[in-house]
Amino acid sequence: MTLEQLRIFLAVAERQHVTQAARALNLTQSAVSSALAALETRHGVALFDRVGRGIRLNTAGQVFLDEARAVLARAAAAETALADLSGLARGRLSIHASQTIASYWLPPRLAAFHAAHPGIDLDIAIGNTAQVARAVAEGEAELGLVEGEVDDPVLERSLLDHDDLALIVAAAHPWAGLAAEPEDLTASAWVMREAGSGTRAALEAALKARGLGLADLTIAMTLPANEAVRTAVRAGAGAALLSRSVAVPGLAAGLLAEVPFAVAPRAFHRLRHRERRLSLAASAFLGLGGAP
Repeated sequence: MTLEQLRIFLAVAERQHVTQAARALNLTQSAVSSALAALETRHGVALFDRVGRGIRLNTAGQVFLDEARAVLARAAAAETALADLSGLARGRLSIHASQTIASYWLPPRLAAFHAAHPGIDLDIAIGNTAQVARAVAEGEAELGLVEGEVDDPVLERSLLDHDDLALIVAAAHPWAGLAAEPEDLTASAWVMREAGSGTRAALEAALKARGLGLADLTIAMTLPANEAVRTAVRAGAGAALLSRSVAVPGLAAGLLAEVPFAVAPRAFHRLRHRERRLSLAASAFLGLGGAP
């Protein structure tokens, strides 16, 4: 069994799709299929059920998945330790970030980090808050950058920055041009982010403060990306709460309107595993002289 076989197994298991895993790993589909077949044949265990043209993780695969993740996490930790011995001349930094951070807050900071430390490979993945927290807890990412609340005892959370939120509607929406918050928030349809996202959690908190819940709203659609929500709102699907940085292009073009809505700025947080040493690369990214 090799680490490459484990990486391939994990990629296929997470996607339940050989072609998508091959694309993510920059391998051919035949190479991925061969690696899986070699792993299963070597140990005499089928890890996937082949159903028609599809592939599904079976019971044995589910058990092996946790072990594979643990081994790869330890291998990543060993690689980090060796990279630290050479300072910041080479190495790898894995960061998972939720969407608003990844799309707007993170890119200029990544550019600055790369300019200062070109030998460090940056491995960046995007997910919602729940997905990012899980990646850090399981060792897939060294740092997690999130917008929502996280309650996991293995994770250390610290303040990173703040983000302003805005209630937006299409320019032709009845709420456009209001000088005060709408008296009846249930009078409009709403466009939502998916469960587990920090943006959705912020809206739920704002509604709770007003004695309302999501069940009181007419939810026109739930979408998995900020830009999709913004586009749906612009098309007249309803109102949405979004980061102001996401809404700015539409507001500046007059395609969207901001509705008065008192909501506290939300915090961006940095997540790290409490029991894993922070690498020199991660410390440098965070602007620290050494690992805390």
